[in-house]
Amino acid sequence: MFVLDKDHTPLQPCHPARARKLLAKDRAVVARHTPFTIRIKDRSVQASEVDGVQVGIDPGPRHTGIAVFTAQGGERRGRYSIQLDHRGAQIRKKLGQRSAYRRRRRSANLRHRAPRFSNRTRPRGWLAPSLEHRVQTTTAWVARIARWAPVTAVHVERVVFDTHVLSARTPLEGVEYQQGTLAGYEVREYLLAEFDRACVYCAATDTPLNIDHVHPRARGGSDRVSNLVLACMPCNRAKSDRPVEEFITDTRTLARILARAKAPLRDAAAVQSTRWALWRALDERLPTRVASGGRTKWNRTRNHLPKSHTLDALAVGKADTLTRTVSRVRVAGCAGRGSYARTRTDKHGFARLRLPRTKGFFGFSTGDLVRAVVPKGKKAGTRTGRVAVRASGSFNITTSQGTVQGINRKYVRLLQRADGYGCTWKGEGVSSRP
Repeated sequence: MFVLDKDHTPLQPCHPARARKLLAKDRAVVARHTPFTIRIKDRSVQASEVDGVQVGIDPGPRHTGIAVFTAQGGERRGRYSIQLDHRGAQIRKKLGQRSAYRRRRRSANLRHRAPRFSNRTRPRGWLAPSLEHRVQTTTAWVARIARWAPVTAVHVERVVFDTHVLSARTPLEGVEYQQGTLAGYEVREYLLAEFDRACVYCAATDTPLNIDHVHPRARGGSDRVSNLVLACMPCNRAKSDRPVEEFITDTRTLARILARAKAPLRDAAAVQSTRWALWRALDERLPTRVASGGRTKWNRTRNHLPKSHTLDALAVGKADTLTRTVSRVRVAGCAGRGSYARTRTDKHGFARLRLPRTKGFFGFSTGDLVRAVVPKGKKAGTRTGRVAVRASGSFNITTSQGTVQGINRKYVRLLQRADGYGCTWKGEGVSSRP
């Protein structure tokens, strides 16, 4: 548990049993529920012994592992673990939808918006919004932890992927690094030679052939040559933007197409693009040390730990032994803080529903952590969860057992304001060791 002194200065974390004793003796109060933090009313940092903690980070494209641990004499003891779930894919999808709405409005003779010319320059170190989100959320959580615990250093894994070798699926040497899949070909000529000038779906020949995406671009597919095939015009129209698994019924044909379609390098590219920006952002706040992925794997395997983002975060950098791990991991999913738009759009991008101009009612906002104590009636009982507010004062509360609708506001008490994250627990897969 995280501990603060009477002036809200972080102290050394303590065991949950000790936190319960301090709360029972009225020496401490609850300062925060998620993550659970107490504040000691009769203790200052000057009168306490604070050894400090360190933070390990294992960055990933979809999840980032964060571990809080104490280090002494090369021995690390895990104290708290967080799995941060990013929403970069959702950001990319929303930006694509906005672009499609604007493109259609310009071309459908509706509300006119002049196109923005492509003469704008991007600043040095610019990252796409979906990638910048990964950097900002990771640094934000490190800054949060530094407010709740005496963080002295940060260890971050700086991974490097050879995307050319990953794409080729074979070791490359010398001039092979300069020769990609299309060495000596153009795209169409390469596909005609690869598929013998036949439709890959129905094997039709002597007919006009179009270039088709195995994984449709509308569903996140790329323009890599491994994702391109030849299709006759009827098959191309019939497949449209459907997944190939839905369009192809013959298992042998489906297996042959999927075997050729290589896995996208989107995840590797996302981690590589953000590794320097993440290090610079963290180093501005706290002393940050970097380590390779090979060192992390070596530390984890020789301590007989399974593979996970949080355990990799515990094993980042120079460490001799990992003597204690946590049994439960806090999963923090990026839920956002709602939308700026006060309307809901239809599939064409036009407003169809207007929302209230204010997001809060009666001192509550959607996403706040609350506790409702209903004394009688069909909904009698105590429930703790996230609230969805209405102007009428009839709220919905979502708990781990489900959603309860129509709870009057007078029975609801605020525990913690919404912070843009939805938190749950999950097992680590390895218990704490003595």
